[in-house]
Amino acid sequence: MLLEVKDLNISYGDKLTVSGVNLELNTGEIMSIVGESGSGKTTVIRAIMGCLPGRGHVSGGSIIFEGRDMLKNTPKEWRQLCGREMSMIFQDSGNMINPIRRIGEQFVDYIRTHAPEKTKAEAAEMAKDMLNKVRLPNPESIMQSYPFELSGGMRQRVGIAMAMVFRPKLLLADEPTSALDVTTQAQIIRQIVDIRNEFGVAVILVTHNLGVASYVSNKLVVMKNGRVVESGKREVISNPQDAYTKELLAAVPVVGEVKYYDR
Repeated sequence: MLLEVKDLNISYGDKLTVSGVNLELNTGEIMSIVGESGSGKTTVIRAIMGCLPGRGHVSGGSIIFEGRDMLKNTPKEWRQLCGREMSMIFQDSGNMINPIRRIGEQFVDYIRTHAPEKTKAEAAEMAKDMLNKVRLPNPESIMQSYPFELSGGMRQRVGIAMAMVFRPKLLLADEPTSALDVTTQAQIIRQIVDIRNEFGVAVILVTHNLGVASYVSNKLVVMKNGRVVESGKREVISNPQDAYTKELLAAVPVVGEVKYYDR
């Protein structure tokens, strides 16, 4: 078992916002956490990553990663872990990149922050290799570009490349396609699947789109109001038990006479 979350409670100050969440993820699996805005899905993956904002804190339960209790990590242990053993793709990577610095400068700095023993030249080669692996054309040109010179999809691929450069064991993806057009969304989802296939990384994908989730996932978790209302594999789609899951399925678009998740 790569990751095991047991009876997880998360609070902001004294207010309980996520309650009793249980997750299990093995190496190479893709799990999707699905729900509307405010359901708690992003809060869960931020807790796993140790980066809850503001007064957010884990108020109960446990997060076990490779047999280690993450809630006992010191700040130094979190810094050593994040980026190297687990990493995150954000909703809009363009907003996470400094708009007035070239991509290459930022990528090299990111690598050397986590691996200070690398020279700038070595870090640049690592960056170009990873940009190539996520199928960005002409990595040399990308390295010399400013973020505004790239499309939204290209910036998101840069974010994936940075998240994967150290070959982490767990990749957390927070709504990585919601800011993109439909065609680019499909390309980014396919990219995440390809990354899983090539590197064997486990993925937790946060999304509001049950059609996308069912297309890529080994496991599905449906959240509402800070709680898991349903979880499982294909049966969540084929035989949903909770009324909220049925509502989400009813909202999946139909192409001709075929539901998106049947494709």
